[in-house]
Amino acid sequence: MARLFGTDGVRGLANRDLTVEMAMKLAQSAAIVLGEDSRNRGEKPKAIIGRDPRISGEFLAAAVAAGLASSGVDVFDAGVLPTPATAFLTADMDADFGVMISASHNPAPDNGIKFFARGGHKLDDALEDKIEALMHEDKLAPVGGAVGHVSRFADAEDRYIIHLLKALPNRLDGLKVVVDCAHGAASGVSPQAFVDAGAKVIVIGADPDGHNINLGYGSTHLSALQSAVLEHNADLGIAHDGDADRCLAVDHTGKIVDGDEIMAIMALSLKERGQLARNTLVATVMSNLGLKLAMQAAGIEMIETKVGDRYVLEQIREGGYTLGGEQSGHVIFSRFATTGDGILTGLKLAAEVARTKKSLAELASVMKILPQVLINVKGVDKARVDSDEEVQAAVRDAEAELHGTGRVLLRASGTEPLVRVMVEAADEGSAQSWADRIARVVERRLAL
Repeated sequence: MARLFGTDGVRGLANRDLTVEMAMKLAQSAAIVLGEDSRNRGEKPKAIIGRDPRISGEFLAAAVAAGLASSGVDVFDAGVLPTPATAFLTADMDADFGVMISASHNPAPDNGIKFFARGGHKLDDALEDKIEALMHEDKLAPVGGAVGHVSRFADAEDRYIIHLLKALPNRLDGLKVVVDCAHGAASGVSPQAFVDAGAKVIVIGADPDGHNINLGYGSTHLSALQSAVLEHNADLGIAHDGDADRCLAVDHTGKIVDGDEIMAIMALSLKERGQLARNTLVATVMSNLGLKLAMQAAGIEMIETKVGDRYVLEQIREGGYTLGGEQSGHVIFSRFATTGDGILTGLKLAAEVARTKKSLAELASVMKILPQVLINVKGVDKARVDSDEEVQAAVRDAEAELHGTGRVLLRASGTEPLVRVMVEAADEGSAQSWADRIARVVERRLAL
């Protein structure tokens, strides 16, 4: 039986895969597992709930709140809030756990539920498995005054913005920044944070209506941001995804600056200021080879993890590192956040432009991106990608021809029913040719 939790919580088509009943059962099970310490002390557990603005989040958040309160958990409903804000507030309020209702960069019909443990940390696999195992067992059923109370967390945004501003090394006075909120959870917070930090801000994609999240705006649709940066002659543009745990950027020429380039810029900045713990950057196997080469040239170690910011986080916590992230724009500054924070990342990137008085284009030039082709092969049995001999033979053939000048990565998506084929090479033609060839083999061999 397939595992319910993916690489980032439980996701699916809202009201079809992810139902009210499932949301309530998940919440009731989480109350048992994550509220145990407080109950053992004779106290009511406390939980924070946040959500992005997609319309299904309203009934799913209500179902989660009902499941928690009926299990004796006091609930603080923060309403629409970025994922990293929910994680921060879980720690700041000393809550037993936090719950975020979001499907991140996915389209509006999808939704998801993810949990944060005490301190705002993502759950490890063992805790997720424990919650899943209890979904069909007897639930807690307190009565009278032992049931939980649901209250509105009125100052959630203000607390988070104050935290963001405290994390900045310098102000953004003199910068003109375009902020793209993806019609998502950043819409209320990110523009205000940039204004409070001193920037002149042009805002796009900040009119969520429950249906338009990630639609034509945000980190997965950067053309609107590129146009706005050029139109307003801005110094840079910042794009978030639907739940604002990602940040991609655009320089003053309209060129995209991805997560790898952002990490390169920030790693060099932290090293210069003596704040890069153990002189190490943590990234995933999907990061461009150019990032590794840039770090080698700067004398910075780079540790690679599996794909998923949870694995980057695990490595950061285990090794005591201060910086890590993904090419997709999940960047983790562990001194200030327990998860990827797109608003914090955007603020810190802009602060580096202001501090150095260099353009974002100049800062990003420290890294040369090698051609990388990514093909998502849909409608295949992703569980067999590592065991099919013909698929693996195609990968070996590609690696033999690339002779160490590139690499191949096949990965089953943790959140979607597809296989990702990534090929990196010294020239784009070779990368595209091998990616196409391997994708055809995957499609033919693993078709459902």
